[in-house]
Amino acid sequence: MNLTQILAFAALSLIVGLACAWDRARVRAMRARGWVMLAASVVAVYWLQSSSPIRSLDFWLPTASIGLTVIVWAAIYAPRRAEWRAALPAGAVIIGIVAFIALTRYIDPLCCVTPTRPPDIVTVAFGGVIVAALIAGATLLFRGRTRWLNWLVLGVIAAFVILKLDVATQALSAVLRGLNGQDMAQASALDVRWLGFSYIAFRLIHALRDRVTARPPAPGKPAPAGLTLREFVSYVVFFPALTAGPIDRADRFVKDYRNTTVLPMDTASVVAGVSRILLGVFKKFVIADTLAIVALNAVNAAQVNATIWMWVIVYAYALRIFFDFSGYTDIAIGLGRLFGIKLPENFDRPYLKSNLTLFWNSWHMSLSQWFRAYFFNPVTRALRSPRETHFLPAQGFFRQPAFIILFGQVTTMLLIGLWHGITWNFVVWGAWHAFGLFAHNRWAEFARRRNASTDAEPTPQSPVRRRVVTVLSVVATFNFVALGWVWFALPSIDLSLTVFRRLVGG
Repeated sequence: MNLTQILAFAALSLIVGLACAWDRARVRAMRARGWVMLAASVVAVYWLQSSSPIRSLDFWLPTASIGLTVIVWAAIYAPRRAEWRAALPAGAVIIGIVAFIALTRYIDPLCCVTPTRPPDIVTVAFGGVIVAALIAGATLLFRGRTRWLNWLVLGVIAAFVILKLDVATQALSAVLRGLNGQDMAQASALDVRWLGFSYIAFRLIHALRDRVTARPPAPGKPAPAGLTLREFVSYVVFFPALTAGPIDRADRFVKDYRNTTVLPMDTASVVAGVSRILLGVFKKFVIADTLAIVALNAVNAAQVNATIWMWVIVYAYALRIFFDFSGYTDIAIGLGRLFGIKLPENFDRPYLKSNLTLFWNSWHMSLSQWFRAYFFNPVTRALRSPRETHFLPAQGFFRQPAFIILFGQVTTMLLIGLWHGITWNFVVWGAWHAFGLFAHNRWAEFARRRNASTDAEPTPQSPVRRRVVTVLSVVATFNFVALGWVWFALPSIDLSLTVFRRLVGG
């Protein structure tokens, strides 16, 4: 989001909040807030999408985001006729907005919400028929077949891999160029940049997996009510968190969404929301963008030869990525607060933590918690199970606690690295943190056992010594993380190794 878009969304949220505060029929106004959130989020998917040299792709990618969200909702809840009738108003709003955005092609004063002119209305209508057919097919195919939802999970992951793998994305670009009658030789991986798909994918997978693993209701008790179409679409493409998170959970989001008793426009909410937005703008557009001038990148890494200046640009990048990311998070949380949605926190002073485990418990917390819930915990739980499988015996090396922790941490951090991009540098960055986490885990376990085996009471440390140890630990952890950003920031292993050689005077 740029400053104009942030200002527009903040103004909209303030107008809606004031309407809720002034309307005596509070429940009615708060329900209207839900419709405004839906409409604003759908429009934002198109407005925030970056342009593409592929004709009309900046219209079709946002449309795919909306269509995929509705398809997943239909697959999860398999609504019947009465439920579809209840969903018609939300469906009409979504279709109306998409149609209006397409029609701006013919209205020059209003053209265009998308970066380039939308396709002609006949093509849009044909695309809408295809999406409607997929929605109907999902409703019928997945009704009563909850386990089949895992195929949708695999489909979302496959789309994610294609978008993150440059070779696959370039091939997709060539295909799309060919369909548009454009020069396929000009295809580039940068042609296909799907706004917010990384975060949309996480929310969709979360909803699908929760549906698959949900416990059946007790005998005689009704199944818990699912999300309506309006709620689900608003959750997946909620505009403040669309571009940079945080990754919210559906049940937590809907709790705020359905709350019609708390006004978003009370004094505390306004002060908290506006101050958080201003803090985020200062972090992102003042501090981070200034640091970007001297921060580590491919050009600076190739040109800087002096050791001292190489350390300067590495530290500048460490600070820049924090202020950039946490700044966007502050803006998202502030905008959400003005709409009455309390998005989860994503950062908690990560560079002031005394070990790597605490760092990852305070850096991009919603991402860490997502992987912990949907990958690390299930994998380590399966390895700890005493049951023998086709792949693992009931006992042995692979069942040892140290191996289970190592395997869980390595695979989790590798996946987090690959989530950022499928390159060798992101693989090394993930491994860098995985083995750092494992080393800290083993050291903490060693210290715990040593203290437990000592009969005498441990000698208490003086406050000064304890403070010195804490400061040294914070400095060591920060430097480990900062050096890890070298792998993250640069495009190749060779260039990263060059930076490390220059950091030690080579």
